[in-house]
Amino acid sequence: MSNENNVYVSSGNVFADLGLPNPEERLVKAELVRKISEIIASRKLTQVQAGEILGIDQPKVSSLIRGRLSGFSTDRLISYLNILGNDVEITIKPKPENRSIGRTTVVCS
Repeated sequence: MSNENNVYVSSGNVFADLGLPNPEERLVKAELVRKISEIIASRKLTQVQAGEILGIDQPKVSSLIRGRLSGFSTDRLISYLNILGNDVEITIKPKPENRSIGRTTVVCS
């Protein structure tokens, strides 16, 4: 029996590494939801309270926090961040020359 471990270098996007469709969109949504969940936790809100603030029911908050994001658009997640008192800024800039295509990232401060 071999105790050899295979190590793979990540692309920086776990969804791309797993071969899932639309990996850039999935990563953006995951980062937005991470921030939404962080805000909900820092305010010590229950899922019911968070739902009242966001205008959704508790089961949708549960889905959101658990990463079941198929029913949530990027626009909707951004609007939740706005409702929770955050400005969301989108910056467009030229890609580095060492990459063939541009990419989308979320940077939280």
